[in-house]
Amino acid sequence: MSSVPFHAASPPLPASSVKVEFSGDRGEFFRLVRNGAALELVTFGFYRFWLATDIRRHLWSHTSVDGDAPEYTGRGRELLIGFLFAMAILAPIYIAYFVITIEAERAKAFASVPLFLFFYLFGQFAIYRARRYRLTRTVWRGVRFWMDGSGWAYAVRAAGWTLLAVITLGAALPWREAALERYKMRHCHYGDLAGSFVGRGSEFFRRGWKLWLLAISPFILGLLLGVVTRGHKAPLAAGIFVLATVIWIFALPFIYGGFKAIEWRWWISGIRFGEVSFESDLPKGALYGLYWKVIGWYVLILLAFGAYLIVSVGVFVGFGNLAHVAARTQGSIGATIATVIGYLGIIIAMNVAMRTYLLRDVWARAASSTTVYRLEAASNVAAKGDLADALGEGLAGSLDVVGF
Repeated sequence: MSSVPFHAASPPLPASSVKVEFSGDRGEFFRLVRNGAALELVTFGFYRFWLATDIRRHLWSHTSVDGDAPEYTGRGRELLIGFLFAMAILAPIYIAYFVITIEAERAKAFASVPLFLFFYLFGQFAIYRARRYRLTRTVWRGVRFWMDGSGWAYAVRAAGWTLLAVITLGAALPWREAALERYKMRHCHYGDLAGSFVGRGSEFFRRGWKLWLLAISPFILGLLLGVVTRGHKAPLAAGIFVLATVIWIFALPFIYGGFKAIEWRWWISGIRFGEVSFESDLPKGALYGLYWKVIGWYVLILLAFGAYLIVSVGVFVGFGNLAHVAARTQGSIGATIATVIGYLGIIIAMNVAMRTYLLRDVWARAASSTTVYRLEAASNVAAKGDLADALGEGLAGSLDVVGF
């Protein structure tokens, strides 16, 4: 009998991995948003479209994968045109609603409900179309990303999942995010490479259920105090509730910062393009400091604004008349102009702080935490897909729901 040699099965080769790198200069970005915020005020907000384009171009171009950074090809003029088209759609709706409420004043409160529902659906439609626009303006290694699918189908799904999340006090939010992301990603493409999303709502909930309990703790505490006291010792129960609510407010930056870190890590790790996968190791506490810094800067800005108002009113009205400051300020043109300038300064300062910490710094930390596996699967991708118009981005801008 001849023996047949036995060969053990070879172990699978480890997947190749590439770390994402972010090389953007913080000072350069700060100057970008500072100058852009000032130009927004000078142009009555219309420069926002060019500023959004410059911000994305900065973030895209300094985020490299295997030595190659994506290119953002969008233009501010496209966003402006999309915004004008959006206003042409929304303005008649606003006017019609105004006329209806004048003619039927008693039904005004009821008329607000369908208007709110309509704009919510419109906002979700805008979010989907805005993402479609941004993808088609993103090119990596000469191949464009693109997106198909129906914005209205997405909006209906978002409305249903949002209703369920509200009914469950946010417990269904992880499943909502997973379902909506699956719909978006299966319509995303990199050339002829199809996208998908494998993140599960149960995994998201498992990572963040403690934060969810902390988020709804005032509601739970109120119910428990109401059941335990049953009308007795109401002042004591009210005092306990107020104290717990104050503590909860101070804990909000930790709760929300932890939630966003978990969401970023879960979202990045669920993205797929064919065999190309992503993984994030973003720590749970990676964003705590950023939210506290924004809060600190907001407090300092408001304190500075208060001091500025006192000095301005004192200069134009007189420090001896501060007791009658309200009456005297109304008749002082100089004090009014100084107040308007102060408000504009607040807007500039807050926008710069928000964009620096919650846009640039969050992007930098999330991108740097990402590892890409099996990138070679995207080496021989054929170009495909058409450019999308900027209508969705314009709608998102007019409804203030635009994102990255």
